[in-house]
Amino acid sequence: MRPILTIGEMREADAIAQSRVPVEILVERAGTAVASAALRLLGGAYGRRVVVVAGKGSNGADGRVAAARLSRRGARVAVIEATAAPRRIGAAGGDAGRVPGHGGVDLVIDAAYGTGFRGIYDAPEVPPGVPVIAVDIPSGVNGDTGEASGTPLRADVTVTFVAMKPGLLQGDGVMLAGRVEVADIGIDPGAGSSQLMEDADVRMMLPARSRDAHKWRSAVAVVAGSPGMTGAAALCVDGAYRAGAGMVRLGMPGTSGEGLPDGGAVGVGLPAQGWAGQALEMAERCRAVVVGPGLGRGLGLGDDLRRLVAMSPVPVVVDADALVALGDLDGIASSIRAGAARGLPNYAVVVTPHDGEAARLSGSLPGPDRISAARSLARATGAVVLLKGPTTAVATPQGDVRVAVAGSPRLATAGTGDVLAGVVGAFMARGLPAFDAASLAAHVHGRAASRGLSEGLAAGDLARLVAGWLSAVRDG
Repeated sequence: MRPILTIGEMREADAIAQSRVPVEILVERAGTAVASAALRLLGGAYGRRVVVVAGKGSNGADGRVAAARLSRRGARVAVIEATAAPRRIGAAGGDAGRVPGHGGVDLVIDAAYGTGFRGIYDAPEVPPGVPVIAVDIPSGVNGDTGEASGTPLRADVTVTFVAMKPGLLQGDGVMLAGRVEVADIGIDPGAGSSQLMEDADVRMMLPARSRDAHKWRSAVAVVAGSPGMTGAAALCVDGAYRAGAGMVRLGMPGTSGEGLPDGGAVGVGLPAQGWAGQALEMAERCRAVVVGPGLGRGLGLGDDLRRLVAMSPVPVVVDADALVALGDLDGIASSIRAGAARGLPNYAVVVTPHDGEAARLSGSLPGPDRISAARSLARATGAVVLLKGPTTAVATPQGDVRVAVAGSPRLATAGTGDVLAGVVGAFMARGLPAFDAASLAAHVHGRAASRGLSEGLAAGDLARLVAGWLSAVRDG
């Protein structure tokens, strides 16, 4: 995992560093990192034409150092004050924004404003095809939320310092930042409260099966589906198996054990109402429970769900229709408090809302700051919250957050969330704590989808892609 530092956390890290290292040295290191990125992008400096748009603060200072470095390497560099920048860079009919002695530009370095900028910034236009490097963050993008004000430049590369920033991972910042490079300038980022998931985390954290493993050691109980709505249950079961569950027991309210979808799960008949007791018995030999996909909106569903969540002997994943049936944040929180009061050492609940479900639970959509939204939901419910979306944030009630950005528009199709719920359940059954299981599952889910078709990926394809990606990471 890589640290993610908010504006406030970055200021604290800066202040600690500046008590030991002169600020001029830190600025020199930052500007040198930007110049190095420019050299890589341009393939050299000699004769290249570079425009640096520099503000008055530390961001501008970094840009000026980069300009000096590139000039010494033979580049023709013009530094333009951000407040006096022309409407167009490299435009014909005047010298503003042009490199002295040349009529065009090969690179623009955006060093106007940094992560702490507040206000509206309308960047100068850049000629088509001219690459842009942003210093720390594209100017005009909020460092915490990723919201853009005015018309920022879209960068090809953003060189940020010390650690990733929330605004580069969510909101408008994701599209405006381009490829993000984190430069080490000798500042300790500290622990931070947020981390970015990476492939290496899967290799390090996901337990391998032992030589004496058997199917019950990683068994998952799934309570999902309803008469006429069996597809979601089948996808959830498949997701659990493909993520390493040794056994899946499937109970579908209102359906006998023989009427369940094919897919390898052991079917358990459950009545249409009053099924919680039998579902709890079904879970006794399992290591995790997943409840919700395709359950529908039947009468009395909330009562059974509250009992299941409160009385489960193992960790629970609450997804889809189960979130609706539990009502609101207080409904989830009261069930979790009842469960936690029993003092079981492994008791935990993961809830997996998408934006619409989060809005029904809390009364408002998450907004661009998904990290803060997930943290708020987790604190309100007492659950680990996996807030699904283009940037998926997984938060604990204590405020720790992990971010997964591996997802893509490929996942915007029905049923992919059912697969994800099964993956979370399987990872918990394999022995991972709830926070680890949910954050790893979010990353794996997105990375697996990236191996699928760019158009027409169906949820039924996704579980097999999960198994293939996990195998490649494990074997590689």
